[in-house]
Amino acid sequence: MSELIVLKDLTKIYKMGDEKIVALNNINLNIHKEEFVCLLGTSGSGKSTLLNMMAGLEKPTKGEIIISNHHIEKMSEKNVTKFRQLNVGFIFQSYNLIPTLTAMENVSLGLTFKGVSRSKRNKMAKEMLENVGLGRRLHHKPSEMSGGQQQRVSIARAFVAKPRIIFADEPTGNLDTKTTLEVMDLMTSMAKELKQTLIIVTHDTELADYVHRVVYLRDGNIEKIEEKEALIKGDIV
Repeated sequence: MSELIVLKDLTKIYKMGDEKIVALNNINLNIHKEEFVCLLGTSGSGKSTLLNMMAGLEKPTKGEIIISNHHIEKMSEKNVTKFRQLNVGFIFQSYNLIPTLTAMENVSLGLTFKGVSRSKRNKMAKEMLENVGLGRRLHHKPSEMSGGQQQRVSIARAFVAKPRIIFADEPTGNLDTKTTLEVMDLMTSMAKELKQTLIIVTHDTELADYVHRVVYLRDGNIEKIEEKEALIKGDIV
C-alpha cells in the first residue's frame, strides 16, 4: 500500500506560564491509503492532539505533516480549511450536530460549502441517511433522536462527500455496548466500500479489533505499534 499520511519528528509543546507540557514527543508514523488505524491511549496520552495535528486543526511546535505530498504544517489557515473540505470527514464523540437543523440539513450542510446545488446535496444527504438506516428520520432534529441515531447522522455527514480520510475522535464514547458495535460495523464497512483511510482515536481497547494497526500512545510518545493479524470484528481484510 502507498503512504497517504507521513509524520516526521512531530512535536507539540504547550506553554502554561513557565511550565512546558510536551503533548507529542518526536512522533514518526506513516499511514497508508485505505488503512484503518487506531490511536489508543488513556486521557493525556496525546492521541487527540495527534489527530488534531493530522487534521490541520493545530500547528505543531516542530516536525512535518505530509498528506498526499502536501505539507499541512506549512499551509495557511485558509488553505488548510480548503484541504479539509476536499479530503477529510470528521466523527466526534459528542456528535456536534446543529440542534436547530434536521438530519437532512445537518448532513447536507457541508456540501453547501463545496458549491453543490441544493437539489443534488439533498439527494446525496437522503441517500447517505438511508445507507445508515435513518431513512425514516430525515426530517427529525437531534433532540428527537437517540444517541445512536445522532451518531449515525454524524457518520452520514462525515461520509456524504466521500472524503479520502475519516477522522473519528472517540466515536463511541457516549454509546452503550450494543450501539457501539453497530456504529463500528457501520463505519468500517462504509470506509471499506469507499476505499477510505480511517483513523480512530479511542481509549477503548475493544475498538482496536476493527483496525489493521493499533498505535499505542503514552505521555506523548508512541509506546508500540501492533499489527492486527486476525481481525475479530468486522470484515475489513
